Amino acid sequence: MKTVRLTTAQALVRFLAAQYSERDGQEQRLIPGVWGIFGHGNVAGIGQALLQAATTGEADLPYYLARNEQGMVHASVAYAKMRDRLAAFACTASTGPGSTNMITGAALATTNRLPVLLLPSDMFATRAADPVLQQLEDTRGGDVTVNDAFRAVSKYFDRVQRPEQLIPAALAAMRVLTDPVETGAVTLALPQDVQAEAYDWPVEFFRRRVWHVGRPVPEPAAVQRAAALLRTARKPLIVAGGGAVYSGAETALRAFAEATGIPVADTHAGKGAVAWDHPCAVGGIGSTGSYAANELAREADVVLGIGTRYSDFTTASHTVFGNPDVAFVNLNVARLDAVKHSAEPLVADARLGIQALAGALDGWEVSEDYRRRTRELIARTREIEEACFHVGHGPLPAQTEILGALNDVLDDRAVVINAAGSMPGDLQQLWRARDPKAYHVEYAYSCMGYEVAAGVGAKMADPSREVVVLVGDGSYLMMAQEIVTMVSEGLKVVIVLVQNHGFASIGALSESLGSQRFGTKYRYRDGDSGLIDGDVLPVDLAANASSLGADVLHAASVDEFRSAMEKAKAATRTTVVHVETDLYGPNPPGHAWWDVPVSQTSALDSTRTAYETYAAHKRAQRHYL
Repeated sequence: MKTVRLTTAQALVRFLAAQYSERDGQEQRLIPGVWGIFGHGNVAGIGQALLQAATTGEADLPYYLARNEQGMVHASVAYAKMRDRLAAFACTASTGPGSTNMITGAALATTNRLPVLLLPSDMFATRAADPVLQQLEDTRGGDVTVNDAFRAVSKYFDRVQRPEQLIPAALAAMRVLTDPVETGAVTLALPQDVQAEAYDWPVEFFRRRVWHVGRPVPEPAAVQRAAALLRTARKPLIVAGGGAVYSGAETALRAFAEATGIPVADTHAGKGAVAWDHPCAVGGIGSTGSYAANELAREADVVLGIGTRYSDFTTASHTVFGNPDVAFVNLNVARLDAVKHSAEPLVADARLGIQALAGALDGWEVSEDYRRRTRELIARTREIEEACFHVGHGPLPAQTEILGALNDVLDDRAVVINAAGSMPGDLQQLWRARDPKAYHVEYAYSCMGYEVAAGVGAKMADPSREVVVLVGDGSYLMMAQEIVTMVSEGLKVVIVLVQNHGFASIGALSESLGSQRFGTKYRYRDGDSGLIDGDVLPVDLAANASSLGADVLHAASVDEFRSAMEKAKAATRTTVVHVETDLYGPNPPGHAWWDVPVSQTSALDSTRTAYETYAAHKRAQRHYL
């Protein structure tokens, strides 16, 4: 057997550079590069290996410098989302805090079922110098390190204690990254001494490998059972989730909806699978869903879920599907999701499943009365949207007016990124996506700080698109430093920084729950009350963005915002458009509920009143059995 002598880190870099994914005959690099921040735990291992690869040409694996370890995982996840999970970056970090900074990103990746390869550095495998710098000593066992925290948030975890262990570990990692059912964060913990240790590797380990991402074919009997149930429906509804987008099922879904007349609601991950102005598109569903989608959900007798995991926001905490006899058909590549809500499961690739159902339902369609009902609800929804866009609020504009202006000035291929705060709720009702990649809202983990870093990954994934990061001041303050990365990499991203001097979403939620917006404003501490509700803090986030290297434009009104956006679109550098909005809204009207428990007993009148409302909503909650 022919071998080559390399360190473990050099072997890993050479291996990763030779990995490819393939679906439908299209091949691409599975690992297009490595994000990293170097410290003593990886600079002489992975760092040296990447340098050697770049200078000798022995492996093509570009390195990208991030400014925060969590941020580089977010950038990687956004890249994978834009590339339909067919490509995944690797992320290297030093021991201790450098590595544990990646844990939140790992949880986000796994919750969203998006692939990323994490390479946290670990403590000496030999334990020759224990305890080393940044080592946590655990009295329960000598083999425990802080990296064990990755186990709970990874779809695959391994610690490479000897060089030869890398071979099965690396192959297993690629298997999970390319499995649409199992994919998520994959973690290979690399002790810093093992990274630098040499071994005679079989050359065959470094051959070009193509990992085929399959399309599981639906079982014919399952198709017939699902079709039989759908044929009984008088008021069916489709819920399109992220699986419809990742499988490239948009064309098939649109044709199926047109042929059957079944209206299509969408989750955050599924928005854009059917264009917003398609006659069958009824908008977002659930806690922050549209009027049309939620009204149809309350009446639906059969719900066809396509690639959705049915989060509590999608089901409005098990209240939005109000028909006492509602039944579900779930088309999903993962059986975990296919069987939810006692559904008739159709375990298959979304595109192939839709095509199979279309064949089985050939000639069947909903009644003209139901089509008319759908059209009427859509018309009413459009009126609600337009009222939100043109509310004429002052002196500061409403956030919904800014979103309306943004809808107008961006083209259909522009990517809008958001993750947390009040904007996801507003966007789910109001954003008008025609393209399946135009709406990039991370709302499985809803991680504050995702947005700016995600802008880096999304732009790298498709430089031809305008990428617009929508970020509130709360999320911006969590993690804005990847603006420096945008600038250093020459990436042109537009960042819309919406400042309202507080947590608008949690503030409004707090008020509805009887907690009076406690702890949700950016204010001085009041000397009399002792509460954080004094004067507004003199924080200049625009100046901060400028100091990080971005160009900054200011807008004080909706018209000024439109003008600033046109300038930002024409720019060639990362540009921040700063606009202040009213912390108190108004927000779009609510059409559903979200279960956030309220104190059952309280000395506050506001809390007691809120509990009465909560108890009334709770009565509508149910299991779907």
